[in-house]
Amino acid sequence: MKPTVFLGGGRITNAFLAGLRLAKYHKPILVYDRHPSKLRQLTKQYGVAVEPNLQEAVEQAELLIIAVRPDSVSELLQQIEINNRLTVVSLAAGVPIFKLRARLGPPVRWARAMPSPVCRVGCGLTALTFDHGFSPAAKSKVKRLFQKVGSVLEIPEHQFDAFTVTFSPSHGFHALAALATGGERLGLNRKNALTAAAHALADSILSWREGEEPLDELVQEAATPGGTAAATMQATDASGYKRTIEKGLRAGMARARKNGKLI
Repeated sequence: MKPTVFLGGGRITNAFLAGLRLAKYHKPILVYDRHPSKLRQLTKQYGVAVEPNLQEAVEQAELLIIAVRPDSVSELLQQIEINNRLTVVSLAAGVPIFKLRARLGPPVRWARAMPSPVCRVGCGLTALTFDHGFSPAAKSKVKRLFQKVGSVLEIPEHQFDAFTVTFSPSHGFHALAALATGGERLGLNRKNALTAAAHALADSILSWREGEEPLDELVQEAATPGGTAAATMQATDASGYKRTIEKGLRAGMARARKNGKLI
């Protein structure tokens, strides 16, 4: 059985391999990276096969995953040659399929994926988009791999960057850190502040996902007029909370567009 080959042994590959190990995924995986120390660490942590030669790694692949930074994609593609029909999935944020295809066209079938780092614990969400000409069977093969580490959502490419900027777990971690710090400044110790902040974010969202009440109704229910929650929400909105979030998302989109110009 030919392996799934990851070109790049950095953070997202590490998180993905952790999720696959948790899911008891036993099909062959091969990782290439130009840094031998990363390959040694991945072998030690996950028991995966490694290959220090880029072209030899490519030639072994049944499915090829491009898992390098956007500013390294162009150089990487210039160094490889693919002569057989092969599905290649790019994890490079902001780099559109038409540019990938221009660098490495037929017989390659291109897809883009953005797995959340939360895939490390099996609770990820992966956005996928496919080039024209993908058969249902080829799509299914890609989806099955990413479904091992969480949910999968196919997104039209014109929405892909907006989705991946919005779905990043960085929003949750950032909000958790900010809310817990605010609680500490009110007098809570660190442990209790984190417990309170985690409940405010994670448990409330879980109740929305598992329930049937519309989000607007839950917001109104939680923020009783004249209560502390209502006062807190009004103050954060007055301080530009929603505008700040939108500004952050637009900055992420701008970064994605810059990434697309790197190739």
